[in-house]
Amino acid sequence: MPAATAASPRLRDQRLLGVWDRVRAGERLSRADGLLLFETDDLLGVGRMADFAKQRRVGDWVFFVINRYVNPTNLCVLSCKFCDFARKPGEAGAFEHSIEDILAMIKPDVREVHIVGGHHPDWPFEYYERLIGAIHAEHPQVQIKAFTAAEIDYFWRRWKIPPEEALSRLKAAGLRSMPGGGAEVFSKRLQKLLHYTGKADADRWCQIHGLAHRMGIRTNATMLYGHVETLEERVDHLLRLRAQQDESGGFLTFIPLAYQVGTTRLVPRQTPPTDDLRTIAASRLLLDNVPHVEAYWVMIGEATASVALHFGADDVNGTLEDERIAHYAKAESPAGLAREQLLRMIRDAGKVPVERDALYNALKVWN
Repeated sequence: MPAATAASPRLRDQRLLGVWDRVRAGERLSRADGLLLFETDDLLGVGRMADFAKQRRVGDWVFFVINRYVNPTNLCVLSCKFCDFARKPGEAGAFEHSIEDILAMIKPDVREVHIVGGHHPDWPFEYYERLIGAIHAEHPQVQIKAFTAAEIDYFWRRWKIPPEEALSRLKAAGLRSMPGGGAEVFSKRLQKLLHYTGKADADRWCQIHGLAHRMGIRTNATMLYGHVETLEERVDHLLRLRAQQDESGGFLTFIPLAYQVGTTRLVPRQTPPTDDLRTIAASRLLLDNVPHVEAYWVMIGEATASVALHFGADDVNGTLEDERIAHYAKAESPAGLAREQLLRMIRDAGKVPVERDALYNALKVWN
């Protein structure tokens, strides 16, 4: 992995010169710097700085994983206004999978199983515990990444299983890491506006991730953007994640999630690719203590994800066979990508594909 050079990038907005000086020196950016990254019209300048920050970490490497996306159910007690995935019992499109159903979904070459689902009204905690144990017993080579902080919080709300106990039992069953979903945007205004009644708030989300980190469970972090949030709220969300990482140090990857308009239609149309690129770049620059930033092809499309590899992203997630949450919201990306398509996406950007596992151990460098 060649080291990045510190040659000054071309910056049309002279206000970015101070930001560049801090990036080049490895100094932490401020809230004002973050707002400037989102507000400047010099998108390419922001991208060049983010690419430098990414190159300094991993050179031209871009990571991907052969993974399987599993949604045990879309039945959910919540009614979040941005969600097209959740259903109520008896509603058209509702589904529930047995443990046997899920075991049949996992193919021999899968490295990671990614499990998230609705807040089921009736399934006991033991179902989830048995699910993790069954996957681990049948596929011991697979790393299991499962359950958002919102789901862990729900186990407490519904069954009075404290988060520490839930995580301890799931880890004993075979849990290796956690996804970063359920964060949305850390804003009390948005929490009230989007009606997250009964869902973990920002403090609870961070508390659970911090607890997981202290237990040796690595996690991801996310932000849902491109709906009714402000730029200030985006920056504050990123800074809250940065502060949590300073405290507990267990985030592996930050994944910006572009809101899919679907049928919820919080806004008339999906945010444009330029906003996707800007958000990825600003995230890479602000989150100086998070190892990886992802271009999630499912939500932004293959073409934008490939370009994002020049805007600070160093990961494209993986094959994600049968992803449903974004596609229920009418995401236009295919439902899954084979290894060859991921390799093409990365190589089209002039980058080097690196196949990884769920914990970012490099398995093969595809030169």
